[in-house]
Amino acid sequence: MPDATPAQAEKAERFHALHRGPEPFILANAFDAGSARILAGLGFEALGTTSGGFAGTLGRCDGEVTRDEALDHARAVVDAVDLPVSADLENGFGHEPEAAARTVALAAEAGLVGCTIEDFTGDMANPFYDRALAAERIAAAAEAARSTGFRFTLTARSECFIRGLPDLDEVIARLQAYERAGADVLMAPALPDIAAVEAVCRAVSKPVNFMVGVAGRSFPAADLAAAGVRRISLATSLYRAAMSGVVAAVAEVTEKGTFSYVDEVMSSPEVAGYMRR
Repeated sequence: MPDATPAQAEKAERFHALHRGPEPFILANAFDAGSARILAGLGFEALGTTSGGFAGTLGRCDGEVTRDEALDHARAVVDAVDLPVSADLENGFGHEPEAAARTVALAAEAGLVGCTIEDFTGDMANPFYDRALAAERIAAAAEAARSTGFRFTLTARSECFIRGLPDLDEVIARLQAYERAGADVLMAPALPDIAAVEAVCRAVSKPVNFMVGVAGRSFPAADLAAAGVRRISLATSLYRAAMSGVVAAVAEVTEKGTFSYVDEVMSSPEVAGYMRR
């Protein structure tokens, strides 16, 4: 792959350092270039993409985006801001370890400084890769990350609690296997309580990412910090918040015939202000 630019390498170092700050940092997930500009303007130090949010912008469900589309989207977010960007790249867009490795190499070429690879197969009838194969996939992705020529941050994600296997021991075993395989950050969405979050953080030595977005399981930042979390990502929640605003505004229009929502939203000049670098 082409050598990383100095700017990309510097962003990668910044992103790595954020995981070792005094408090957990929030990784805000942009769903398009415009939302990325707004989030950068609001002061976030790093951004992520969201596979579900991006799919929604295309009128599709999560899991219905191709690798090329996901990388084109990531490139648009990278080009929109001067921040480190990590991408949600689902299962790496292929079942074999080589597919995960190829996706990481292409992610680096797209200007990303990190990505997430999960252990969900995409098939709800057989949702999880065997633990050994899942670890092999992370090992291949980690080898590709180390070959980028800069500090590319690989996050390994266990989907058990959101894909029908709410088994904390299995989640911990998987995350420990992914850590041994070379993942830099570990992640398990929808953990049921703070005690489970703390158990995961104690069980591994690499930084843990907590995903906000599941109702009833999106715990306060102070509690997550006390449990040992190093990164808090917002996943699809900002996209869903934006779409909830659309639905609420349309409900007022169609049910009441009034338009008071315009008194609460940003003006066009305010939006334009975020779009200017």
